[in-house]
Amino acid sequence: MPAQFLINIMIAILWTLLMDEDAFYLSTFIGGYLIGIGILFMMHRFFGAKFYLLRIYSTIRLLFIFISELAQSSLLIIKQILSPKLNIKPGIFTYEHSMEGAYELTTLALLLTLTPGSVVMEVSPDGKVFYIHAMDVEESRDTVLRSIKTFEKAIMEVTRG
Repeated sequence: MPAQFLINIMIAILWTLLMDEDAFYLSTFIGGYLIGIGILFMMHRFFGAKFYLLRIYSTIRLLFIFISELAQSSLLIIKQILSPKLNIKPGIFTYEHSMEGAYELTTLALLLTLTPGSVVMEVSPDGKVFYIHAMDVEESRDTVLRSIKTFEKAIMEVTRG
């Protein structure tokens, strides 16, 4: 990905230099950058990696998924807090994930911990099982599992390409 981005910047700089203008114009540079995107998109299979703008798109998509999950779980927490009688049953459950590598594992654990109502308490020594504390196991376990699967898929799109 960094190589494709640097090549794209070089194409934009070359385009700007070859346009025989008296000064540097940002519009010329942006035009060269867009032409570079087209060239790299047609040639990305020769780099042996996914087109770099797709990974950027996946990262932005992961951010929006996190914001959506955060809003949904926050509303659930607010509903629980504002109810006249606190009717929750906190508990701990395990989840065996399919993440590979420390980066993916850490990202998933942090996204789950930042989502209200669930906390990753511990990771097994082999790194394959999360011990998750949920605020209301009976109600929120399915929601947390759905969130985990959504996060896993989005993280794998970003990291594995």
